[in-house]
Amino acid sequence: MTNEKTLVESDKYLKSGVHIGTRYKSGDMKKYIFKIRKDNLNVMDIQTLDERIKVAAKFLANFSPARIAVVSRRLYGRTPAVVFAQSIGAKEFVGRFVPGTFTNYTNSKFFEPQVVVVLEPEQDAQAIEEARRINAPVCAIVSTNNLLKNIDLAIPANNKGRKSLALVFWLLAKEFLKEKGTISSDSEFSKTVEDFEYKMKENEKEEDFEFAEKKDRRAQKRPFKRY
Repeated sequence: MTNEKTLVESDKYLKSGVHIGTRYKSGDMKKYIFKIRKDNLNVMDIQTLDERIKVAAKFLANFSPARIAVVSRRLYGRTPAVVFAQSIGAKEFVGRFVPGTFTNYTNSKFFEPQVVVVLEPEQDAQAIEEARRINAPVCAIVSTNNLLKNIDLAIPANNKGRKSLALVFWLLAKEFLKEKGTISSDSEFSKTVEDFEYKMKENEKEEDFEFAEKKDRRAQKRPFKRY
């Protein structure tokens, strides 16, 4: 831990639940786990998250925004992915990722990214595999249950919650634009955290972490499609 000022107050991080992981921890993610709660949920360190957002913003700023792909199959990640992409001028791919998008030039959605941002390594595994095949680095939001195979830059945070994803991508967009020189201060960024948050529909129930974790583990077993 350092005394360097964080991007937002610690209380804002905590209220959004960015530090809350799952009950399962992968071997890859052990180094990011700060403690285990009494209910067996693994907890990540907000200082580490804060530092990794800064690192990721600096890294992504090395690329043309038009050649950055932002991918999210997970429902709660689609709004932050779209708003993040729109904010920085990147290309979003939400919902089902069509095999061959990055590798098959005859694909109607063909796009050749220089770098790929994903919200969930297991759910977005097809995009990660295709990024590997074209040598595009991958930046990923990773929770305690995720694997880091083929991930070049990990941002350890809750990637299951609506408010957590909104806050992480709001901060990442803001820091990216400052690194690019598009804005010079936080006050120049007009979008709010709420703009990045998936809005629940009437009678829609919140997806619990345990259910989301089970989907991730099933996704780990899905085969890749090659094009």
